Amino acid sequence: MTTLLSVDRLDVTFDRHRVLADLSLQVQAGEILGVIGETGSGKTTLARAVVGLAPVRSGRITFDGTDLTALRGRARRAWRRTGQVQYVFQDPLRALDPQHSIARIVAEGLAIAGDLDHNAIRSRVTAALTQVGLDPSLADRRPGQISGGQRQRVLLARAIALGPRLLLCDEPVSALDASNRNHVLRLLADLRDTSGVTVVVISHDLSSLAGIADRVAVLYGGRLVEQGPIGEVLSDPRHPYTALLTASAPSVRREHPLPARALRPARDHTPMAAFGPDACSYASRCPFATAACTTAPAIESTVLSTVERAVACHHADEWRSRLPVAAR
Repeated sequence: MTTLLSVDRLDVTFDRHRVLADLSLQVQAGEILGVIGETGSGKTTLARAVVGLAPVRSGRITFDGTDLTALRGRARRAWRRTGQVQYVFQDPLRALDPQHSIARIVAEGLAIAGDLDHNAIRSRVTAALTQVGLDPSLADRRPGQISGGQRQRVLLARAIALGPRLLLCDEPVSALDASNRNHVLRLLADLRDTSGVTVVVISHDLSSLAGIADRVAVLYGGRLVEQGPIGEVLSDPRHPYTALLTASAPSVRREHPLPARALRPARDHTPMAAFGPDACSYASRCPFATAACTTAPAIESTVLSTVERAVACHHADEWRSRLPVAAR
């Protein structure tokens, strides 16, 4: 597969607080990548950095050969107008102007692009609404006149109207009920299958990714701790934090689930706060941490099976041996 988006040793800092630390990640064209982690892990900051909404302290973000971190001023604005990367915000009520019609909201990006007349824009709006499963007759309504699930679809319609190559979806189903959640997740999979768009889905819920993602990247404390094909990561988690997430989500457990009580954090602590910048971000909570975890970078170990996986853990190959026998 071809790499569409490459993040290389990315650091993001807000008010001297390091939110992302030396993070590297690749997204392949045509895949659905899930980015998972608890609140504060840095997953939303990662997506916002890609679209220029978070300050990059160091590192590089490359989209199809273009170094986005090097673009400034007019060059950055010109690239944004191409619409190749679209961000789908988490909260539709905050992301949609309550005074504007659905048609105007979906047409915003098309109007900014400036190369389409009124009829062409209206046609694209109708096509986008239809593609996300909304009746075009809703175009004249306002956000407050439609349901939460419909508002989420309006956000998707606004994003795909420009024909993007990459969708960054920030917790797209967190505010929806189970029925609407499943509809939106299936819609993302259908959009990938029909248009070939690459999708990154940010979530704190493994169960929302299990049915649609090809790969998953697990973040903790601003660092990437594990990544790989989602089926392999869920059935055989190699990092203790990934194992805890899996054990805490019964709907995604596989044949040999690890009990959450055996993986419970040794203590609650702010990630990366207790040790130096090279320490494992999970070391202060990990029940299997040793001195090496607090003093040296957790070098990624590559595990080859059907597809390459990476795990940033000093003890990826042996921490299970320290579990109670009944939990292995």
